[in-house]
Order: sequence, then C-alpha cells, then structure tokens
Amino acid sequence: MPDPTKPLSPRLRRGRCRLCGLCLGSALLAIIVSALVHVFSSSTHPTPSPRFSVIIDGGSTGTRAHVFAAGPDGRPDLARSAVMRVSPGLSSFADDTARAGESLRLLLEFAREKIGGEGGASATEVRLMATAGLRLLEDRVQEAILASCRDVLRASGFRFEDSWAKVIPGSDEGIYAWVAANYALGTLGGDPHKTIGIIELGGASAQLTFVIDEVLPPELSTNFSFGETTYTLYTNSFLNFGQNAAQDLFHEIVRSRGSSENGTLVDPCAPKGYSHKREIMIKTSGASRSNLENQYVDNGSGNFKECRSSSLMMMQEGKGKKGMWTH
Repeated sequence: MPDPTKPLSPRLRRGRCRLCGLCLGSALLAIIVSALVHVFSSSTHPTPSPRFSVIIDGGSTGTRAHVFAAGPDGRPDLARSAVMRVSPGLSSFADDTARAGESLRLLLEFAREKIGGEGGASATEVRLMATAGLRLLEDRVQEAILASCRDVLRASGFRFEDSWAKVIPGSDEGIYAWVAANYALGTLGGDPHKTIGIIELGGASAQLTFVIDEVLPPELSTNFSFGETTYTLYTNSFLNFGQNAAQDLFHEIVRSRGSSENGTLVDPCAPKGYSHKREIMIKTSGASRSNLENQYVDNGSGNFKECRSSSLMMMQEGKGKKGMWTH
C-alpha cells in the first residue's frame, strides 16, 4: 500500500494529471483542508498554546461545524480537531428564513466546548460557507438565510465579520476539494504534474477539478498558490448533479416514462428484487423550497437497456435546464 504522506509518481505525460476516482461525499472535506491551509499556514513561528478556527459548512443535506486546532509549532493538531453535524440543511429554511440562524446554536455550543479555555471563543474565527443547497435558491432567499445566520454568529462570542458568512461558488467548491485530496495524499506543494484530479460529489452539485496546461476561458480556470508553487486548475461545477439531486431527477424521469406498478416506482438501475422505501425532495412549480415527502417505494427491475436510456435522458434534460451547468 503506498505511503499517503509521499507524492505519487506521475504515470501520464506532462500537461496531464491522473483523475482520482474519489467521491468526497460533500464539500465538507474540501472545506476542512482549505481551512487548515488558510488558518494555519500563515504562521511560521511557534505559538505558546493551541490555536483554533471554526468553519461551518452549510451543505444541502446538513450543516457541519469543523473545529480545527494547531499545535505549538503551528502545524494542524488533528487530535484536538472535531466535527459535529445537524440536519436539515440551511436551504430547508427557505419558507422560514428567520429560523435558519437558530440551527447553528448547537454547532456553536459544540465548538465552544471543544475550544474550552485554551483558545477562547473571543480569539477564534468562525466562518460560514454555504454550498449548492443555497445556490439553488433565489438570491433574496439566500440573503435572508445568511442574514439570520449572521445575527447568531455575530452574537456568538467568536470572532466574526459579516463577509465571513457567504454562499461559495461551485468553482471554489471544486478547488477546495482538489486541495483536500492533494493535501491528504502529500502531493500539495510540489510538482503540479504529480497532483491528482478530483470528482467531488456533493448532495446538490458535482465538481471536476485538475491541473491543466492549456489556455482556458477565465470562467473555467484559476490559479491557486500554495507555498512557492502556483497551480493552474481547470474547475467546473454541475449544479443539480450531486448525489441526491441527480437521483431525484432520475426518478422523476423514470416516473414520467410510466415505469411504475400499482403506484410503486420501478427503478431499472436497481437490482431485480431490490425494494426500498425512500423520502424525496419535491419542488412544486413556483415554490421557493423543496418539501420532503415519503412519496414512493423503489422496486428494482435490473433492466440495463432501460437504465441506460433513462440515464441518457436525464443528462440531456440536465443540459437544457437553466443553472444546471455552472462555474
């Protein structure tokens, strides 16, 4: 098994990178390491006591607070770092935006407990980064949810500025995921052509990011510097193609094609005989939010031809939806 602390040897020609078949599950892991880089790499001198930072990730299915610690030498102290998750996600408060901030209180209490008296909340930054769940909402609803969160964060006792609570674009989400994967594999900070590319699969969006030498439109490329190395990255985000959103869109298409028996959805991509009762997010026309409904039971038919046909239809329908392909 390769040593994850050492860079991997390149197997492709210069100008290309290996694409890691890695589903990070959500933007959380991406934000974790980007926060470590942001908070701890700026200090080159040992500190007398641990320093902390809190990053709150507002994902589509839940909100997580990551408490990061740095040891006396300024390096990340993973033993002191911790994470807590609450659900539902911030986007679920679209019809009652004033309650969004209240959902952060347990997370802030958790962070305060983990920091204790060693760092102190007053000396610790807290930042909120919301992802595709909020990007799917109208701008006015996004801002109302963020305003509610800012009120709570401002009164939390942590160091906070209003600009530290925001909805990050899909391109940033992809870059953070790329940073996380290469940090974990020990390839960050070295030869750009020894890095890996990533496919980051969240709940509401999917991101593709890798090092590239070609000249691309500004909306598809960015320069990222770490230490003395600058990386030119291709990054693209596909809104509504996250794990949960894509599955719901697929089932809508299957249902529209009449693949049901006695009101039960027949999923051609599930193994024959498979049965699963599931709740899905349904967004009615003109509604500002999606409602969780226990709408149907999946029965698998194991029909490859039908599965392939429905999947291709989903991809084509996705291309035609406004906002489906975002940068």
